[in-house]
Formats: sequence, C-alpha cells, structure tokens
Amino acid sequence: MRAFWKRFRDGTYIGAFVYGANDGIITTFAVVAGAAGALLSPGVIVILGFANLLADGFSMGASNFLAIRTEREMAKQPREFVTPLQHGLVTFGAFVIAGVVPIIPYLFSFPDAQQFLFSSVLATAMFFSVGAARTYITKGNFLKAGLEMLAIGVVASSVAYGVGWGIKTMFGIAI
Repeated sequence: MRAFWKRFRDGTYIGAFVYGANDGIITTFAVVAGAAGALLSPGVIVILGFANLLADGFSMGASNFLAIRTEREMAKQPREFVTPLQHGLVTFGAFVIAGVVPIIPYLFSFPDAQQFLFSSVLATAMFFSVGAARTYITKGNFLKAGLEMLAIGVVASSVAYGVGWGIKTMFGIAI
C-alpha cells in the first residue's frame, strides 16, 4: 500500500486520475443537468445520478485495467512497471469521488429550485479544481488547466441540459 501512495504522489497514476475525475464530474453532472432540464423530480435525479456514477465509474476503471494490461502485453514490459489493476482502481476512485459532487444537493432537503443551482455551483468548482489539480504533477499553469476543464464541463453540461429541456418541451415527456 505504501508503494501505491508513493507512485500516486510521483505521478504514475496522473493519467488515470485525471481521466477518471474529468469523466466522473462531466458525465455525472451532464446526467443531472439533463434531468434537471427536463424538470424531473429530485428522486429521479438521484437515481439516475448514482446509476451513472457507479456503472460508468466501474466501466471506466475496468476498461483502463484492460487497456493497461493490453499495452503491457503488447510491449512485453515487466509486471512491476505497469500496474493495470491499480490504474483501473485509481480511475474508478477518481470518477466516483468527483462524480458524486453534483448529486450531493439532491440528497438534502433544499427547495427543488435551489438543488440544481447548488449542483451547478459545486460542479463548476469541481470542473476547475480537477483541471487545476493536474498541475500538481505537470507543473503547468493551474489557471489555464482549470479553465480548460471548466470550459469542457460547461459545454457538455449545457448540451445535456438543453437536450433534457428540449425533449420535455417538444414532446411533453416528463416524469
């Protein structure tokens, strides 16, 4: 376990972490935004959010495990150089930690109109934070990295919200 945390701090898992956290916050908030745009109930949003969070997180972690293992097999690298299971677990963990953030307001008794606002604020902060956190390892510009991630997250979430709102408006679909 000590070796895992040493590798984590030295950047061995930075790709898995950034990939998992970015996709976790973007896809989960996109689900929340789409459901909020369709004016679905908070209970439905929680169910959709957690279903996406855990299924997509598992899928990403398992897929990263398979990708790393395949790369290792192709390159005939020694087992200790690349650790596919640990990369997969980091991807899954980062996905879940970042992805749970936009669901949090729906777990509490905020007025319905405020839940999406709080979710949006938390997601926006997480978009920027995950982007900026990359620079801990890369030593790049944290503001630029944070704003890049923020832009991607806002665009993806806006698309999802627009789809939810548009389908509800055009076809009258509501739950």
